Amino acid sequence: MAYAALVSLLRTLEESPQPMQQIPSDLLRKVGCLLEILDEKSSLSIRDLEGQIRDASFEAQDIIESHISSDELELSKSVSSGVGSCFWEIISALQDMFPAIHLCETSMEDKDMNELDEHKGLQRVIDELDSILEALSKIEDGKEEAPGAGNSRSAGCSRFVASNESMPVGLDEDLLHLKDRLTGCSSNLDIISIVGMGGIGKTTLARKLYNDRLIEEYFGTRAWVVVSQNYHVQELLTILVNSTRQEGGEVHKKIVEELDVRLYKNLKGRRYLIVMDDVWDTKAWDYVKRFFPDDNNNSRIILTTRQSQVALYANPRSPIHHMKLLSSEPSWDLLRETVFGQEDCPYEMEKIGRKIAKNCKGLPLAIVVIGGLLSRDIKEENWKRIAQDVKSTISKNDGDQFMEILSLSYDSLPHHLKACFLYMGVFLEDYEIFVSQLIKLWIAEGFIKPQPVETLEGLAKDYLSNLINRSLIEVRRRKHNGEIKILIIHDMLRELCLRKAQDEKFFQIVNRCSHVYPQGRNNQRRVSIHYDILPPLTVHDRYLRSLVYFCDRHSSNHLVFSIVSFRMLKVLDALTIKFNEFPVGILELVHLRYLAFCYTGNLWLPASICKLWNLQTLVVYRRGFGVLGPYNLYLPLNIWIMPQLRHLLFDKGFLPSPLLAKAILENLVVLENLQTLSGVKNFRCSEEVLEIMPNLKKLGISYVHDKSTEWSTYEFNNFVHLHKLETLKCVFIAKDDLVRKPLPLNLVFPLELKRLTLTGCRISWEKMTIIGSLPNLEVLKLRDYAFEGSVWEPNEGEFTKLKYLLIDRNELEHWYADSTHFLQLQHVCLNHCFELEAIPTEIGDNGALEMIELFRCRSSVVASAMLIQEEQQSLGNEGLRVRVNSYRDYVESLDSTSLRKRVYAGGR
Repeated sequence: MAYAALVSLLRTLEESPQPMQQIPSDLLRKVGCLLEILDEKSSLSIRDLEGQIRDASFEAQDIIESHISSDELELSKSVSSGVGSCFWEIISALQDMFPAIHLCETSMEDKDMNELDEHKGLQRVIDELDSILEALSKIEDGKEEAPGAGNSRSAGCSRFVASNESMPVGLDEDLLHLKDRLTGCSSNLDIISIVGMGGIGKTTLARKLYNDRLIEEYFGTRAWVVVSQNYHVQELLTILVNSTRQEGGEVHKKIVEELDVRLYKNLKGRRYLIVMDDVWDTKAWDYVKRFFPDDNNNSRIILTTRQSQVALYANPRSPIHHMKLLSSEPSWDLLRETVFGQEDCPYEMEKIGRKIAKNCKGLPLAIVVIGGLLSRDIKEENWKRIAQDVKSTISKNDGDQFMEILSLSYDSLPHHLKACFLYMGVFLEDYEIFVSQLIKLWIAEGFIKPQPVETLEGLAKDYLSNLINRSLIEVRRRKHNGEIKILIIHDMLRELCLRKAQDEKFFQIVNRCSHVYPQGRNNQRRVSIHYDILPPLTVHDRYLRSLVYFCDRHSSNHLVFSIVSFRMLKVLDALTIKFNEFPVGILELVHLRYLAFCYTGNLWLPASICKLWNLQTLVVYRRGFGVLGPYNLYLPLNIWIMPQLRHLLFDKGFLPSPLLAKAILENLVVLENLQTLSGVKNFRCSEEVLEIMPNLKKLGISYVHDKSTEWSTYEFNNFVHLHKLETLKCVFIAKDDLVRKPLPLNLVFPLELKRLTLTGCRISWEKMTIIGSLPNLEVLKLRDYAFEGSVWEPNEGEFTKLKYLLIDRNELEHWYADSTHFLQLQHVCLNHCFELEAIPTEIGDNGALEMIELFRCRSSVVASAMLIQEEQQSLGNEGLRVRVNSYRDYVESLDSTSLRKRVYAGGR
């Protein structure tokens, strides 16, 4: 984790409240130089030095952050001693905190000694970095040499699952589809890529195609070559030339130029099939592709790879064949065949066997490995023991070989992605990971190296896409506009994360099996709690940087008593722990960047929250009984003097006006980093207020209306000044249902808006043109009489980019549309539309419609949806589905009781 440690140290140096005299001037320069070198060098070439770089970075960061923590604590004590004095004096002291980080009450002699020790420590680190830089300068990176240098794995080597490649269980549809592509009507040379995670069966599928009798007869010339991560071009060409030769003996020693010519001549004018198995980068393909002639005779090349970008590079116009994990029945079939061959499984063993197959989570490699273990001892008690923990069984037996195959994906990662991938192991097994949460955690942990022209969130999304393209994590669910919403990681890849994390001293998992931490201070920098009933934490608290809870405790005492000792903590995710009052010990954690917790009853955040001057993400949600009740969160004025804030996520939070903060604190700052403000109540959106948040991208507000307040006082028309706003959620609630009034028409939206949710506005459908004319709107959700009236007829050319439309509870009777509306509409959801007579058939004319969902609508609406489906099917659109939801389906779709969904997916 050398790269992540360096990036984190770099951010510590750059974000310190002021330069400290104790820090030698060239430390920042050396850290930057090391990062540049790591960006250029491969992981394998510097493996021996990574541990030294990591430990040196940790030591420097510990010294610097310990110094900052000590100074901040002394200042905090001096402020606390004046509690009996005037409120304004306390505010003044808090204001002075940032520039005054040397206001310690220790004696000058002690302070001088501490500073001398710190200086010596940092100088020792710099000397270590100098020696590392010198060593790095002597390393020749294999990827910078001639293609294929430094082969560590023969291009023709055997595979771990080679003996099982004859088993195409669960691949029938894949085989039929790819055989059609291999023998299809296209006469041009076609490159067909098979992509998937390690062990998913890419090679098995390619081998079955290669050995198929029909394919063997169709292609007069065939060749198979395993490329691997480190390859010799000469060896690749030699194998291809020998496999495609027409006559004469084998070629053994030829220079590359002669092999190039020989290969081209061997293939010229012939219909050939070449399989390039296990391709890791584009360089090998770049070198050999020019020797594959295209004679318009239906020749084909199959590429197997774990990386989508390699497949796209080889042939951007050809669809990629993505391998899928096996479902339950094919998993059992593969396990049964591995254990028993053509014989039947004993009846009493089948139930246990199916459970074992299920626990392999559809990965053929895991099923084959566990099948080999089961075949050694076919006894019920042995199988039951294995069924308890498949992963541990594999690890204890064939784990090294198994993990070696998966480790190839990790070893090939560029340095900047390794920490991001390993962090996936922090989460629980089978945990659905919200992308919005993951990105915030990555940034807070310091994994993202800042770039001048891109936000940290944008860079994090690029990192995420790269990991997905490398088949290391899987997309579980997307948003309605196609953006990734939820991720999962396969159990075996998560096991790889846990193993590598232990080797790299990256994080520790605490569960019922691991109450005691391994020795060594660097093992304690990140801790993830997976168990509800825990003894007191026994970590080396000085070095702990990240504490993430996934348990479901009913008391916060465990954390309250421990928190004050975690002085270096940067990430505290305690969203599963309920606090009855704000845990004031948190205010001593001046390095915190990410803070998440939940509360019961009413909660007032203290004004001294501003002491957390590094804080980027603050998540405070209500949990437990009365979630929908009158309890509220009250935020202090000092929120407006915390310039590092990026994301504020609340549940019924009252946020005071920044103008009031300006008048009282006289220290208001523009929150240029703030991108998310969610869950605030009755917030007045004056133009002057919104100017304080110029880069806001996501805003969620609710308004409770009473007789004494006019809607206009909230100045909704100023939303238009949020030029970067992409997501807006507005909920309007009448305090007295008997006096519900339509919202005055003063809603104006910014042109960049992509997602809009409105609830309870009661605006006339005639005014929908305000929304319909938004040029970038992709998602529109209208809830609880957001619009009222009986007729909706959009104007020409409206909703041109809308992909998802939800209408829930309204009085709409007639909905009209024509071919100029809803050109990209993919998903329509209608709930409680009791008066609506039909869905306009024209919304299907665009050919993009994929889903119509209905709940508690008239039978005529259902009939119109079925008619649209029939018309689309007659036009060749077989993908359109109509689903009439049950009450259970509807409730599950809301899932408003899920705390994580309320926080990271916006609830409803």
